[in-house]
Amino acid sequence: MSLFVLGINHQTAPVSLRERVAFSGDAVASALAALRALAPVREVALLSTCNRTELYAVAEDGGDALAQWLATHPDDAGDLHAYLYRHRDADAVRHLFRVATGLDSLVLGEPQILGQVKDAWASARAAGTLGSQLDRLFQQAFSTAKRARTDTRIGANPVSVASAAVRLAQESFARLDDSTVLLIGAGETVELAARHLVQAKAKRLLIANRTLAHAQDLATRHGGVALPLSELDRHLGEADIVLSATASREPVLRKPQVAAALATRKHRPMLLLDLAVPRDIAADVAELKDVFLYTVDDLERSIEDNRRGRREAATEAEAIVDLQVARFVETLAASTRTAPIKRLRDHGQAAREEVLAKARQQLQSGQDPAEVLNFLAHTLTNRLLHAPTIALREAALTGNPELARAADKMFPAVGLEIRDSGFEKADADEP
Repeated sequence: MSLFVLGINHQTAPVSLRERVAFSGDAVASALAALRALAPVREVALLSTCNRTELYAVAEDGGDALAQWLATHPDDAGDLHAYLYRHRDADAVRHLFRVATGLDSLVLGEPQILGQVKDAWASARAAGTLGSQLDRLFQQAFSTAKRARTDTRIGANPVSVASAAVRLAQESFARLDDSTVLLIGAGETVELAARHLVQAKAKRLLIANRTLAHAQDLATRHGGVALPLSELDRHLGEADIVLSATASREPVLRKPQVAAALATRKHRPMLLLDLAVPRDIAADVAELKDVFLYTVDDLERSIEDNRRGRREAATEAEAIVDLQVARFVETLAASTRTAPIKRLRDHGQAAREEVLAKARQQLQSGQDPAEVLNFLAHTLTNRLLHAPTIALREAALTGNPELARAADKMFPAVGLEIRDSGFEKADADEP
C-alpha cells in the first residue's frame, strides 16, 4: 500500500484538456464515492481548480486504476495519459506540500490555493474517503504552508489570477475609468476581480449570475448592477470588458451571442477574459474581428514579473518544504515500524477477551473454578503461542536462522529450548 498523487496542471496540459477533467463542487462527492469503490483504493481526495485536477490516494496498484478512471471522468479525455504526472510516497508528499504553499501555482505564492486544498480535504472527510494516512498528510501540508508564509515572503504582495486579469485589462486598449465591465459569476474569483476593478476605478460594473441573489449581494458590496444570467444577451453589448468565472460545464458565451453584441456596439473592440475551467467562452469566439479573448493560460505572460520577484522567497520556502517532507516521511516510517507491535498487542487482547468470556460462562454454569482456571491458562497460552510456534518450526525446516535469533533476543529461555530440542518441546501443547 503506497501513497500516490496523479493529475494534470497548467504546466503539463492546456486548458482544453484541463476542462475535460474538471469537477465542480456538486460533482466532487459522487466522484470521491466512485474513486473509493475502485478495488485498489483505500483512501482518496480530489483537488480540482482552474489550474489543476489531482487525485491523492492510498492505493495498491501504482495508481493505474486512478489514471484510467480520470481519463474518462467527467468527460472522455483519452489522451490524458500523455499529460499526466504521477508521484509516489515521499515525492507525493513533496508535491502536496508545494501545492499548498503556492510553489506549484501559476501565480507563485498565490494564497487561494491553500483554501482550495483545505476544501479538498474537507470534501474527502465529508464523503468518508479520508483515512488516517491522508488526513495526517493534509494536516501536515496545512502546517507547512502556514510556516512558509510566516517565515518567508512567499506570500508578500499576493497576486491572484483575478488581479492578473485586471492588470491585463489595464494594459489593454480599454481604459478602465471609461469602461463598462461585465462580470459573469459570483464566486471567489469574481469577488476578487470586482475588488480590484473598484480599486482601479472602473467606470461601471455589471454582475450577472444564474442565482440573482448572489449577484445582488456582490453588486451591493462593490457598487455594481446585478443581472440574472437570462438577461446576459440584452446587456452584453454594453460591456467593453467581460470577465467570466463560473462553474458551468458548458460555455455561457458562444460566438453568435458575441457577434450580436459587436453589431450593437458598431464593432467597438471587446476584451474577453475567461478565467474558468471548463471555459465559459467558446474558443471560436476568438475568430471574431474586434474581439480579444484571453484564457487562464494566456495570463502566464502577464504574471512573469511577479514570479521573478518571488523566486528568492520561493527558494527559502522550498527549504522549509524539504524539511517538512523529511519529517513526515520519518513519522510514516516510525509508524510502519511500530505496526507489528500494535498487531501483536491487538492479537493478545482479542485472545484474552475471547478466552475470558468462555471462562466466565463456565463459572456461571457451575463448573469447578480450578478446572476453569486450568482451561483459561492452557487455552490462552496456546492461542498466544500457536502462530509464533508455527513460524519458528518453518524457519528451522527452511534453514532460516534469523527468526530463531529474534526469538533468542525476545525469549532467551525459549530460544535455548528451541535450539536444543528442535521444536519438539515447544510444540508439545500446540492445538
